[in-house]
Amino acid sequence: MNQNISLLGLQWGDEGKGKVVDNLANDLDAAVRYQGGHNAGHTLIVDGKKIVFHLLPSAICHENIKCYIGRGVVVSLEALFSEIKEAKEVLGNIEDRLTISPACSLIQPYHIKLDQLRELSNNLTKIGTTGRGIGTSYEDKVGRRSIRITDLYNETKLKDKLEQSLEFYNSIFQHSFASPKIEVNELFDINLQQAEELKPYVGNVIEEIRNLQQTGKKILYEGAQGALLDVSLGTYPFVTSSNLIGGIPAGTGISPSDIDYTIGITKAYTTRVGEGPFPTELFDETGQYLAEKGGEVGATTGRPRRCGWLDGFLLSNMVKVSGVDGLCLTKIDVLDGLEKVKISTDYISHATPSTLIETMDIEEVKPNYLELDGWSEPTSGKTNYEDLNENAKLFVDKIEEIAGVPVIMISTGPKREDTIIREKI
Repeated sequence: MNQNISLLGLQWGDEGKGKVVDNLANDLDAAVRYQGGHNAGHTLIVDGKKIVFHLLPSAICHENIKCYIGRGVVVSLEALFSEIKEAKEVLGNIEDRLTISPACSLIQPYHIKLDQLRELSNNLTKIGTTGRGIGTSYEDKVGRRSIRITDLYNETKLKDKLEQSLEFYNSIFQHSFASPKIEVNELFDINLQQAEELKPYVGNVIEEIRNLQQTGKKILYEGAQGALLDVSLGTYPFVTSSNLIGGIPAGTGISPSDIDYTIGITKAYTTRVGEGPFPTELFDETGQYLAEKGGEVGATTGRPRRCGWLDGFLLSNMVKVSGVDGLCLTKIDVLDGLEKVKISTDYISHATPSTLIETMDIEEVKPNYLELDGWSEPTSGKTNYEDLNENAKLFVDKIEEIAGVPVIMISTGPKREDTIIREKI
């Protein structure tokens, strides 16, 4: 039995993870968010209303599923409370279904301020962050100066850590950016108020997950962003600040060997928000067509997504390094009506393929494409694989051949029922 299932995007995020979770939900007992911050954005349609989750596991929509935020997540309490409020309006009370680890590091106002000042600076590399303080909070975590949720409930310790942090950050604000400093007493009072509001949700995530495992419950580990944004494996430095598949053990407290099955999610094409290399990016009418038909606007940032053909070279690599067992292909319906569709199989480059995988220095490469005939018969809304056009099936076959794993699920539209299930996991 596949008891512990991980789910992650294999591109630069925005692959449609929320809908896949929604399809798996009937077979789940619990869901865990284990990395990232509120720079993620999982969009779901609940009772006809669109709701976007940034911190909460998207499985929170299902009242029978217990949800967890593990220690690997950096938490903005302001963002969390806003999201809980919005979720309650649609889902009712979720207090008894949500547990947050006291070991989570907090995103404080000084993290957000520094993140935004850096992005606005003309002297620093523009990464294209969301400006929400995620990366700067992770810097504190690695630098061993994080303020964690548990610190909120020890006033003396909290005040001392805030004073130390602000001595560091205010010096940067004043001397590097000529920006006003942040007052410690005001921030201290805010943190204490937030602590009271947060208290009902704080609990022992490791213990609860282990109890679930011992009683044979089915648990989903929800990755945020996408594997190509992994801080170690992605297109550095244009990455997020956490690990995706490798972040599960550290972000939850489980053993790596506990994961029974990993689902990788890829769009039928490729998108990217923000800065960074994108070998298959399209700057023509086809790219515009994909953006418009696919509704390619960032759920978190509201920024338009850059669009291009499916990058098979990067996909196959992410499948290998992430230990993916089966693929979910999303947005195949966006390709309906195109005369030709393309998949990049490899690159023309001075560097060897193994070197490109090792360094992810793909700014100067040129993709080699496999060109396939498109299909005029719509895939939109199809729920049976045999009902797909033969050319669409060939497209799926080629993706399986390139990735080296089966396509077990195909999303053919935005609604939950617009899904082809080829293999139950």
